Amino acid sequence: MKSIISVKNLTKIYERGSEKIHAVDGVNLEINQGDIVSVIGESGSGKTTLVNLIGCLDNPTSGELYLDGQQIFAQGVELSESKLTRIRSEFFGYVFQKFFLIPTLTVKENILLPSIFQSKVKTSEKELDEIMTLLGILKRKNHLPSELSGGEMQRVAIARALVGKPKILIADEPTGNLDSKRSQEIKDLLIKLNKEFGITIIMVTHSPELAKIGNRMIEIKDGKIS
Repeated sequence: MKSIISVKNLTKIYERGSEKIHAVDGVNLEINQGDIVSVIGESGSGKTTLVNLIGCLDNPTSGELYLDGQQIFAQGVELSESKLTRIRSEFFGYVFQKFFLIPTLTVKENILLPSIFQSKVKTSEKELDEIMTLLGILKRKNHLPSELSGGEMQRVAIARALVGKPKILIADEPTGNLDSKRSQEIKDLLIKLNKEFGITIIMVTHSPELAKIGNRMIEIKDGKIS
């Protein structure tokens, strides 16, 4: 299998006064294209920090990150925000525990938000309808977030992540705010996105059931892979 993510001795240190906190401590990791990777660990273990570094939402203190063979981070190198924005647009879609939908915008408008801020993201009406049909929310196209269930709001958030045609989907506790029925719906949807479209999925979760869908499970403890 082709490696799409390569992490070498990745480290993130936060300073709190004289104290240094190694949130991520020398992690080495290879993720192949098409993997579903579940990242688990106790609160404060560093799992979200690691995924944020991989997803280029934060800069490491040291170490290296390669995406599809392209060097992103290296020792002593810190990319500008404009370059990181380009990389995020090229590689990633993001789904979080909180849906981050704008309450005054319709479902359609919320999904198309990335096209406003990213010039490369062009989504036709036909493509939009196909994404919404795939996620089962086409009938909600002109509704406001207040008119949706929790599961529907998360589907809108996933649709928004998909409009840029990402190679990698970063999902941080994607079922954390959902009941068991809606969680199962999102779990089935993530499997479908991976199997049918080959999207690599990296997800942080406390849910044992959601973690089981991964073909790899990575446990983080004290900033290290245990």
